[in-house]
Amino acid sequence: MYFGVLGPLLVRTDTGVQVAVPDTKVRVLLLDLLANLGTPVSADRLIDDLWGSRPPRNAIGTLQARVSQLRSTLERAEVGSRGLVRHGPAGYTLEAEVVESNIFEEYVRSGRLREALELWRGQPYAEVLDHEFARAAREHLEDLYLTVLERGDDVLQRTTALVRQRPLDERVHAVHLKALYRAGRQHEALRAYADLRAALSDELGADPGPELTALHQAILRHDPSLQPSPTLPAPLNPLVGRDDTLAAVQEQLTTNRLVTLVGPGGVGKTRLALELGRGIGGVRLVELAALREGDVLEALASALELRDEAGELLGRLVDSLRVREILLILDNCEHLELADLVQRLLVAAPGVRVLATSREALGVPGELVVEVPPLAPAAAAELFQALAGVTADVTAICERLDGIPLALELAATRVRGLGVQGLAERLDDRFRLLSGGKAGPERQRTLRATIDWSWDLLDADERQMLRSLAVHAGTFSLEAAAQVSDLPEHVLLALVDKSLVVATDGRYRLLESIAAYSLEKLDDETTLRQRHATYYLQLAQQAELHGERQRGWLHRLDLEVANFRLLPPSLELANALPWYWYLRGRYGEARRTLAAALDLPGQPPVLRARAAVWLAGMTATDAHGTDVAAAGDSALAAVGDDPDALWFLTMTRWAYGDPGVLMERIDRAITLFTERDDRWGLAAALSTRAQLNIVHADLPAMQRDSRRSLTLFDELDDDWGRLQATYALIVAAEISGDYPTATAYLEDAVRHAQDLGLWTEVSFRTAGLGRIAMLTGDYARADELHEQARRLAVEQSNKSAEEYAEVGLGLSARRQVRLDDAERHFTKWLAWLEQVGGTPGIGFITNQLGYIAEQRGDLAEARRLHERGLELAHRTGDKRAIALALEGLAGATEDPDRALSLLAEASALRRQVGVPLPPAERFDVERAISRARR
Repeated sequence: MYFGVLGPLLVRTDTGVQVAVPDTKVRVLLLDLLANLGTPVSADRLIDDLWGSRPPRNAIGTLQARVSQLRSTLERAEVGSRGLVRHGPAGYTLEAEVVESNIFEEYVRSGRLREALELWRGQPYAEVLDHEFARAAREHLEDLYLTVLERGDDVLQRTTALVRQRPLDERVHAVHLKALYRAGRQHEALRAYADLRAALSDELGADPGPELTALHQAILRHDPSLQPSPTLPAPLNPLVGRDDTLAAVQEQLTTNRLVTLVGPGGVGKTRLALELGRGIGGVRLVELAALREGDVLEALASALELRDEAGELLGRLVDSLRVREILLILDNCEHLELADLVQRLLVAAPGVRVLATSREALGVPGELVVEVPPLAPAAAAELFQALAGVTADVTAICERLDGIPLALELAATRVRGLGVQGLAERLDDRFRLLSGGKAGPERQRTLRATIDWSWDLLDADERQMLRSLAVHAGTFSLEAAAQVSDLPEHVLLALVDKSLVVATDGRYRLLESIAAYSLEKLDDETTLRQRHATYYLQLAQQAELHGERQRGWLHRLDLEVANFRLLPPSLELANALPWYWYLRGRYGEARRTLAAALDLPGQPPVLRARAAVWLAGMTATDAHGTDVAAAGDSALAAVGDDPDALWFLTMTRWAYGDPGVLMERIDRAITLFTERDDRWGLAAALSTRAQLNIVHADLPAMQRDSRRSLTLFDELDDDWGRLQATYALIVAAEISGDYPTATAYLEDAVRHAQDLGLWTEVSFRTAGLGRIAMLTGDYARADELHEQARRLAVEQSNKSAEEYAEVGLGLSARRQVRLDDAERHFTKWLAWLEQVGGTPGIGFITNQLGYIAEQRGDLAEARRLHERGLELAHRTGDKRAIALALEGLAGATEDPDRALSLLAEASALRRQVGVPLPPAERFDVERAISRARR
């Protein structure tokens, strides 16, 4: 519900329908409650306000009836609105959300003067002018209205009416006299002053106050200060993408007398300042870009229209400003030392506010610095499309031009000749391309000139720092900037202050155009790039990715990825980053970097051997033309009896290699880690042996090694290790049918993996939750989780995780008898598993395809596939896999006795390993039993 008091009472619903409030007393009651909005008004006071000295006989009952009328009127207009009028121990309260006067006050506070004037419909509380309860509220609103009028355009017309309403109000008359004078009607202004002086004497026995007397003297001498502010330059285009900044600075200007807009050249500081000035009365623009230090006072005097008289200019400026309410826009301050001057003006003239634009803060105590950022991508595209007259996608162009409005304006002029695509292709040569502007200051006619302006203001150290920053990629730390430049950190911070370096969340970066400019200025590029490579290599080598500091170092290395990619190939770097690459799932990057380093001639054999191990492990599930088993064997032969190599090459292939060979290797690694008291290595190797025991179907060994590994990783506070240690516990719970325990482990693992940014692990654990959902019959949830895991694995380019997720989709589809879908999901992975040596996976999928054939009624094909699955299961020695194949053959045979015999054999094998088939997994077995007993 909307309530208006700036004129006659106005009530509207939220949909804009006007509400008629009947009965004069009901309207007075509502206005009384509005004048005391949110504050309880006692019944006695309301009775006095409504009826004065002549209350009705049953005053309380009559008041309650009027309140009931008001509530009924509001409720009929909008359901639920009767509750706006509340009654409590202290009296009646109106709890209105939207009141015209509140909106008016907010507009005045934020400098939105035109909008404030649009709300004014007449004298506030016009229907209760003779009621005392509304007097304070009305006078407050009228004072605000005068404040707005003094800054507005149609002040004369509005004050002419107002002086009739308030004939003895000196402030109203002061505004009216100035309006008359500015309209060229000096004689009328003097006559109006004389009339007011006489009225004050006759009515109050008083003379005009000192402010009105001073105004009278100023009119007599035609004081220049009475003239309105010169018109600010009109914009050629609408202001785009600055609504939030504009509103924020408007608000800040109401409470701060010095606001400085800072930002890089061309970001639109001047445009924003002018837009702010257009919403405020009493504004003077002082353009400083072309001035030297000694010209500033003259420029101020000119803007204020001070006469060229004898006397000290600064003193005259201060005297002139001391009696004014004015906003000074000081534009382009960065090349001048203005702090002392601005501070003196603000101290001496309390009615002065300053809005400055600069590439750095002025340095005045109490200054509020507001950073004007580049345009957001959507706003930048909107501006560019409007300027160029195109609708094509210009996101890439806007991104490369950093969302800087000036660069976008210059680039838009080239679209006519080059087209959007042609412009985008030529942005590497941006300084030649973005030139030729003919309007505006010289420094803004080309992109180079804009940056030249900032460069020329730098000292020697600042220029050297800016050059050195160009060899970084993406963001960089304060430490990195200092180390690579060989300069103190405060030099970088000075560039931040000068808006040449962007600071965000403790990191720093160059806008692309500043980086390109700085690269052109490099005169010692080789030295700087060597320092850059040395710093980032040392950083990579210092990283602690085992134990309690793992989380912090992962985050630190994430921030430096772009800089690592700039480094030339080396075995030192290739051996420093693989564990980071592995944890982040960046196997392709790891393979490329390691291969490039291994191609370098003349490298130390020890470094080559270590790199070969990393490469073999990263290639374990790649299978693109590589004999992964042979690569691993070769790497181990070169590195010798090394536990780290034995563990890593086993861990990356535990589900795909020869189970016997892998178990021998991990046992040896555990022995060696124990001998050298390497607790992290021991914990990692134990978790891998637990996973290998999944293949061997040794449930007690899985649980024993996992729990011991988890204890060690907990002691070391290693988050990745905790995830690894719980994997076999999850599998043990699942195959035992303990789904609540498995779910709890999986959900906890997903949370930890997400928190660490280990997205490959998130994929695996999410697919694990999909398996549990499938086994508990929630197929929709199972499909959702498996698909989510599959997409995540694809994003991470992790084939192993993708295969695990998509096989889950196949299992769910088969349970739902969507056999074609299931077959498609399964068969997709056979070739890949063949290449990586994934015998257990091939056997499992072959059995699933056998079940599909059986469900379709093709028992011969089902038997063929299950026999193949049985052969592969015997090859791995996994008794659970053998049991699965036997159960499949039981369902595919046409001999009932043979089927029951096979099922009994399978059940015995499962009991041998201590893991009988849980009820949720008896889907196929029950079907075979049913067929055999028909």
